[in-house]
Amino acid sequence: MRIELQVLGAALRSIADEMGAVLVRSAFSANIKERRDCSTALFDERGRMIAQAEHIPVHLGAMPDAVAAVRRQNPGPADTFILNDPYTGGTHLPDVTLVSRTQVGFAVTRAHHADVGGLEPGSMPAESRNLEEEGVVIPPTRLDEDVLARLVAQMRNPEERRGDLRAQLAAHRLAERRLAELCERRGREAVGAAMDELYAYSERAVRAAIAALPDGRWEAEDVLEAREGELTIRAAVTVAGDEIEIDFTGSSPQHAGNLNCPLSVTRSACFFVVRCVSDPDVPASGGAFAPVSVRAPAGSLVNARPPAAVAAGNVETSCRIVDLVFAALGHALDVPAQGQGTMNNVTLGNDRFTYYETIGGGQGACRDADGPSAVHVTMSNTLSTPTEALELAYPLRVRRHALRLGSGGAGAHRGGDGVVRELEALEPCRISIVSDRRLRAPQGAHGGGPGATGRNLLNGRELPGKSSADLEPGDVVSIETPGGGGYG
Repeated sequence: MRIELQVLGAALRSIADEMGAVLVRSAFSANIKERRDCSTALFDERGRMIAQAEHIPVHLGAMPDAVAAVRRQNPGPADTFILNDPYTGGTHLPDVTLVSRTQVGFAVTRAHHADVGGLEPGSMPAESRNLEEEGVVIPPTRLDEDVLARLVAQMRNPEERRGDLRAQLAAHRLAERRLAELCERRGREAVGAAMDELYAYSERAVRAAIAALPDGRWEAEDVLEAREGELTIRAAVTVAGDEIEIDFTGSSPQHAGNLNCPLSVTRSACFFVVRCVSDPDVPASGGAFAPVSVRAPAGSLVNARPPAAVAAGNVETSCRIVDLVFAALGHALDVPAQGQGTMNNVTLGNDRFTYYETIGGGQGACRDADGPSAVHVTMSNTLSTPTEALELAYPLRVRRHALRLGSGGAGAHRGGDGVVRELEALEPCRISIVSDRRLRAPQGAHGGGPGATGRNLLNGRELPGKSSADLEPGDVVSIETPGGGGYG
């Protein structure tokens, strides 16, 4: 049975990987086909995640909530549901999720669309105050041609949106075929039994790793740089036996801007940290999350209530939660210095085009190595859009894309360096920047120095970390991303 389980587990993981390949290769927008800002996974009949492709951490930990929301709608065998509502299983509005039935459960795709309507092109406004300003809110809805047409009509560049949604649908059709073929070869009962055992195996492995950690309770505090002033997040991490509890009591209330997190995003960030400190090589499934409980006061920054805006919570607050939980565990474990702690979100567009990217920076150093430079840190796992692809598809020019040398923190091992990225507008458009670590630097560990703070510039004039502006042809935006902290 052990050999058969390995074979079936590999088959299920390969289906999730192939779903991702189909989605990426079929997509229209650069954000999905070049940057690979998407995720795919398989769930069993009980709504438990069994296999996932190694895509975006902030997507994957929140997917179970989306499947639970769809299951409450009693989906039929031929149904595909669409949703993006952060308060019913989504993360933020540009992340559009599809859920469909298979012979042995559910297939799920989540992709960040380059626009879903709202105040600003790209649907990542720096100054949104409620959810409606960020785009079209989609509760769990059966997807058909009429629904698809109605949704894309409310978004900028509707044909590109239609193409990306059809790419997601193609990934679902592939998953349905591959699972049907697997059930025919191995038997539906055998596949279902393998799903049960894969989930249980991941849970056992993570529980064993947690049990090897010292018991105790440790606290930490950090801040986010909101336009209104700093917002505090507090966490208390308790390890007891083979379980971990993370409690965010004492964190700031949800605020009027968009740095709020739905609970699904907060859980994702916590799950990510626990995997890092327990058994990062365990097969990825929902069982790895079972020993982790998260407590967050309702109406707080990390468990917001509707209709609070959340565009930046998914990308920025999630990074800070990771920093915070690592800092708490750092009282008992050897953890790396802080990385850049931001995704450096940049959206540009007008009524004709929309473009979105996140920009890498420095990772923190650790006990036995320097931090990597120019990488996405913590909750993002995307690529950079190649210059040739960007300039071919959009009225933008890449003026510079280079390491920000010397931005990593000093120490026995240096933090990774950030990035300098300069984009020139070739036609009138809007830009929105959502970034953090512009005022407070990523911290070093065990005496290591901090990394450099980030900077945003428009034609040489410094911009706030969260800002929007009109661009004219020839205007140049420069993003200098933070470096990672040093170690020792």
